[in-house]
Amino acid sequence: MTARRQVHYPLPQPGPGDKHVIIGIPKESFPGERRVALVPAAIAPLIKAGNTVLIEPGAGLEAGCPDAAYTEKGAQLAARSELFARAELVAMVHGPGGNPAGADDLALLREGQVVVGFLDPLADTDAMRALAARGVTALAMEMVPRITRAQSMDALSSMATVSGYLAVLRAASVLPKFFPKFMTAAGSIAPSKIFVLGAGVAGLQAISVARRLGGVVLANDTRPAVKEQVMSLGAKFVEVPVDAGDAQDAGGYAKAQSDDFYRRQQELMSDTIKGCDVVITTAAVPGRKSPVLVTREMVERMAPGSVIVDLAAEKGGNCELTRAGEIVVHNGVTILGPVNLPSELPVHASQMYSKNIQTLLGHFVKDGVLTLDFDDDITKGTVVTHGGAIVHPAVAQAAQA
Repeated sequence: MTARRQVHYPLPQPGPGDKHVIIGIPKESFPGERRVALVPAAIAPLIKAGNTVLIEPGAGLEAGCPDAAYTEKGAQLAARSELFARAELVAMVHGPGGNPAGADDLALLREGQVVVGFLDPLADTDAMRALAARGVTALAMEMVPRITRAQSMDALSSMATVSGYLAVLRAASVLPKFFPKFMTAAGSIAPSKIFVLGAGVAGLQAISVARRLGGVVLANDTRPAVKEQVMSLGAKFVEVPVDAGDAQDAGGYAKAQSDDFYRRQQELMSDTIKGCDVVITTAAVPGRKSPVLVTREMVERMAPGSVIVDLAAEKGGNCELTRAGEIVVHNGVTILGPVNLPSELPVHASQMYSKNIQTLLGHFVKDGVLTLDFDDDITKGTVVTHGGAIVHPAVAQAAQA
């Protein structure tokens, strides 16, 4: 039996014989970010376990968590420079990777320190190389594998739930029609028809909310296995007879398909999209530009007043006409390209993310020791840099490209 490869990495301790971790929660530096990495409810269990928690003043204010709520639970207030200087583990929503202000945060990190957060590691390889060069151990929340043991750590799914919910509300607020069917003295009003492209976590949440608002919902996904889930929510599954092969990787994330596949998919979905009032797109591939599912020509076939909400806008968009962070009106069709949607629901988004972080820390840190077992699927999937190197194979490959 082969011995498991474990690295017991003692976090720096403030005094001889101490067995605890100093955890820092800074205020987010990402522009417009309103979430916080840990909410006050998560502090008491960490303190009880013997850890010290530092919070930057104002870090949780926009998420409905004032400083007093943290100090009442035992956290200590610390200015940003002090927090980074003392903390052995820094928990963030947006870490140095994929963050316009990431260079400032990177400069505050030191050798042996641990940073946990969204890092965009497959796209921002420069930041990953910089983290490795500084000797930082970086755990990327978007790389947590989608396996049963890691479900409560899966921040991508948590935040996708928020995005799917808000996508429907955005569409309903812009669409010049009702979602539900109405029977009135002035006549009957037909329900709106909503087409959701991609039945992952965001897509399934969008289906659920659109149905609750009374819309007629259709959905499509490259994975035939989700058909039953779509139908269980009261939506119709639109069959697109194009072989997607293996549509997801071993970690449960979507795999890119060929250009010919996307072209055939566009052709087969064109008539369905033409007849819909709302189209919500959710198709994203980690580290890759989002596939174009809705072309200019398809938009021009839609009725004026129709709405497209493109949840893949941050990575180029599933609609050819999407512009990230903007509202585009083309031929009477409104195309929304929202970015960082979870930040717009910061109270509950922070609660969910905090639970993900808390569970992840429980997996890696025990009795003041960070244990990295590189034969463990969660470790292999989540740890990006350690010991001065990029240790995640996919990220290392992307960094060499």
